Amino acid sequence: MSALSLLPARRPVPGVFVALTLTLAIGWLVVLVDGGQLFNQSTTVSLLHVAAGLGLVAVGQTLVILGGSLDLSVAYVISLSTLVAAETMNGSDGALVPAIGLALAVSAGVGLLNGLLVTKFRVNAFIATLGVGLLLKGYLDNGYDGPAGTTSPTLVQSLGYQRVGPVPLSFLLLIAVTAAAWFALSRTRFGHHLVAVGGDPEVARLSGVRNDRILVTAHVLCSMCAGLAGIYLASRLGSGAPRVGTEGLYDLESIAAVVIGGTALAGGRGGVIGTVGGVLLLASIDAIFNQLEVDAFFKQVIRGVIIIAAVAVYARRAMRKAA
Repeated sequence: MSALSLLPARRPVPGVFVALTLTLAIGWLVVLVDGGQLFNQSTTVSLLHVAAGLGLVAVGQTLVILGGSLDLSVAYVISLSTLVAAETMNGSDGALVPAIGLALAVSAGVGLLNGLLVTKFRVNAFIATLGVGLLLKGYLDNGYDGPAGTTSPTLVQSLGYQRVGPVPLSFLLLIAVTAAAWFALSRTRFGHHLVAVGGDPEVARLSGVRNDRILVTAHVLCSMCAGLAGIYLASRLGSGAPRVGTEGLYDLESIAAVVIGGTALAGGRGGVIGTVGGVLLLASIDAIFNQLEVDAFFKQVIRGVIIIAAVAVYARRAMRKAA
């Protein structure tokens, strides 16, 4: 049996987009009754900025989850990459390209470490990536008391705040990264093998797939996506921020977006299109609740209910298919 034969149909999960449409429709009506306006330019721009940051991380998270792994270090990679980028730039446009390259290289190094721990040392992905994340946390807490470095003015003006109509440049970057990930998953040998490894590692190995190499590559790409999100956040903040990743809950939020988007936590089923739908759903809920000035605790409760409901729906669907 070839690895290609293990591939499920990777079509977008329509459920998340139906939920997104209903959420926006109901939210628009509730905000309108409350005397506000949901679909104005400022709210739309803010929603897309939130979606861009979370989406970049979630696309990378989708890759490792599809392969049956997980990455809990992404929040710390984001914080680290903001600092590497901002301190390297130090306010100079001339250092823009080297700073971006260095931030992505450092992120890739973290991903490589995660991948090797999971594949070569056989450490559970949850423990391995959590441990690496805590190592990064120790470095950040010990080395930084607050913001550091200065982001290049060109990066701030372009990636941070430039728009094409109401669409931020950062969201267009998310679309480009999503398209690249979709192409890799659906049109390349790497994508076919990644889904095969997530579906059944032993069958994939017997089919000639190099499981370890595939998973290490997925972890490197995941960390690079987190690094890219860090560069974006540095452009928004104007400096490096040692706690921006953890304060934004990008580790748990990215996993939530992946699950809501229909990717199975066990691996082998899902895709990045559904993940972007999950990201937009979470960002829309944020935008609606901000308009209504809803308590932060209640906002998290609603998010938790949505995640549990999404997992329950997909689990029930999987049970029906198995039956």
